[in-house]
Amino acid sequence: MKKLKWILPILIFTTLAIIWLADFKIEHATNDLTYNDATEIPHNKVGLLLGTTKYAPSGQLNGYFVYRIQAAVDLFNNQKIDNIVISGDNGTKKYNEPEDMKNELVARGIPENKIYLDYAGFRTYDSVVRLNKIFGQDKFTIISQEFHNRRAIYIAQAKNLEAVGYNAKDINTYRGLRTKLREKLARVKVFIDLLTNKQPKFLGEEIEIK
Repeated sequence: MKKLKWILPILIFTTLAIIWLADFKIEHATNDLTYNDATEIPHNKVGLLLGTTKYAPSGQLNGYFVYRIQAAVDLFNNQKIDNIVISGDNGTKKYNEPEDMKNELVARGIPENKIYLDYAGFRTYDSVVRLNKIFGQDKFTIISQEFHNRRAIYIAQAKNLEAVGYNAKDINTYRGLRTKLREKLARVKVFIDLLTNKQPKFLGEEIEIK
């Protein structure tokens, strides 16, 4: 019984240590690779806009969506990217992150022929790997909130790809708390995916970005 009493504390400590280590490694490896000023970030041919749902569960516009769209527009208008690949979830006919984001970008003045859609970006890992394997890019700018950019950049580094991140505005701590907690676990999952050489759910034919 005495041994059993130690099992739970050990498991809790080990879990917290793994979460902390994954978080530390990603933060440390991506220092100086994210930017908040569109005039300072280096130019890349392609910006990878990571998808998210347009509407929050409350029915209101999702702040993550709104701010990522604005970030992509800022980069394009400052001539820091020439094309945008929108990578997101299109799991059902009624749920289409790439199309929703494309429509918003076009409404904001981004030329439609400069936008490419990746409908199989079900996870950030898939989005990064597919940008290389399907869209042929080994150097690019990732567009999302900073915590998300750092994870995506780390994945790119592990795949020998060169990436920087442009940080979209974040939402306040209270509303984003659940997302931040999920991010900690997602960072642990990154290392599991890399250790097991996880492949994207779908690949497919290559798409040329002119």
